[in-house]
Amino acid sequence: MKHSQAEILREYGPFPDAEHVAGVTYDGQHVWFASGDRLNALDPASGAIVRSIDVAAQAGTAFDGRYLFQIAEGRIRKIDPQTGEVLKTLPAPGNGGDSGLAWAEGALWVGQYRDRRIHQVDPETGAILRIIESDRFVTGVTWVDGELWHATWEDDQSDIRRVNPETGELLERIDMPAGLGVSGLESDGEDRFFCGGGNSGRIRAVRRPG
Repeated sequence: MKHSQAEILREYGPFPDAEHVAGVTYDGQHVWFASGDRLNALDPASGAIVRSIDVAAQAGTAFDGRYLFQIAEGRIRKIDPQTGEVLKTLPAPGNGGDSGLAWAEGALWVGQYRDRRIHQVDPETGAILRIIESDRFVTGVTWVDGELWHATWEDDQSDIRRVNPETGELLERIDMPAGLGVSGLESDGEDRFFCGGGNSGRIRAVRRPG
């Protein structure tokens, strides 16, 4: 297993009226993050919030190339980012215990925090297609270059780990500095992870090892 210490490239926030950062996703231009009662679009170059959508946003956030998906109140909502309209609502597999959310391979991937697992979910029906077990509390989830990564946050320790999507085997781990938790997790498709910082109200860009 590969093991390294996190290299923090940049820190964003805290943000006005957004005391908590939950889910995080990236649409190729903006970092969207959930802050309880709304979704916020952050310009990662300037660090400014450029727009918000008023929708319940308590846990994971994902983007499928066209639409946003947001977990809140035991549901996954499909949202048009242009209008803010909720287009579809699905049951979340964790019945309120859901954490991270990612889009990859035509499916949604939903973290289950205390259950220490990730569910692959059909985005049309909400049906569970696969379950991947972890040995740590699961927070954020992301895919990049065919690799499944998820964040952990347990006993005041966080790390970002790459796991085998078939077996759940731990392949690589990036340890966060003490006291810096990771709630949401998203890749920019290149060499950065965007990491939600939970109650710190911050987002941190962390280098993805080459």
